[in-house]
Amino acid sequence: MNNPRLQSHKTTQLPLSHLLLALAIVAVWGTNFVVIKNCLAAFPPFLFAALRYFFALLPMAFFIPRPKVSWGNLCIYGLATGVGQFGVMYYAMNNQISPGLASLVIQTQVFFTIGFAMFFAKEGLKPYQAVAVAVAMTGLVIIALHTDATTTFLGIALVVFSGFSWGIANTVSRRAGSINMLSYVVWASAFSIPPLLFISLAFEGGTDHLANVLIAAPLGAWIGVLWQSWGNTLFGYAAWGWLLSKHPAAVVAPAPLLVPIFGMGASAFFLSESLPLWKVTAAGLVIAGLVVNLFWPTLQAKLRQYF
Repeated sequence: MNNPRLQSHKTTQLPLSHLLLALAIVAVWGTNFVVIKNCLAAFPPFLFAALRYFFALLPMAFFIPRPKVSWGNLCIYGLATGVGQFGVMYYAMNNQISPGLASLVIQTQVFFTIGFAMFFAKEGLKPYQAVAVAVAMTGLVIIALHTDATTTFLGIALVVFSGFSWGIANTVSRRAGSINMLSYVVWASAFSIPPLLFISLAFEGGTDHLANVLIAAPLGAWIGVLWQSWGNTLFGYAAWGWLLSKHPAAVVAPAPLLVPIFGMGASAFFLSESLPLWKVTAAGLVIAGLVVNLFWPTLQAKLRQYF
């Protein structure tokens, strides 16, 4: 049976305050890809992800009560974001895909989020939204046609899987209903940590090796971990989950398509990642899809006033 609270969301566009919040979130998420790349120089990917969620959970769990949602819901969200989204994406970014392109490919979450909403919440896909998705998908196809030493097919596939996992997390968080999203993200982190640690211990070295890694990590890497935990996870995903609880997925989900602007720009500035014409074209198509999805209803209403 469908959650009645999900069916009550009728807005087809974001209010200005919600749009500004979405922009703040994607700015944090986009520039974060540079932080991730720098931290991966000090930590192996799955250990890095485990640290991210460890500090998202503690000490906040001592001050924030568990949200009124099932343990199963928290578990699925924690596994989807911790292991499926970030564990896998960190692994891909370690040597399979550049930060700027990762920030673009991860936006496949839009298609998965909208698809899951259509299937589970019976949300319809309007014609202009279908056009927006098609335009953005064209940009992603261009990326797939330009693999090289820094970006492999495996890297692209892994980050697409991360987008799939993000879509699952979006769907699960929306089905949680009207809850405290900060509390939700904090407590869901408890389910991210054990599998990430297990994978790290199994494939990234034993306890002695990982302990040496932690001891040898420079201060800048630890600051990056805390930024991942508090800025990216607690602020970014709590605010993102709140927006998803207030609006249809097809309206909110395309907002992170702006992430590549910040991601590719920051990667070019701080990491000297090249921006050839095909990358700019791909990013332009993805952003064009976002613009169509977000602003077509307003533009259509104004055109009707004159015609």
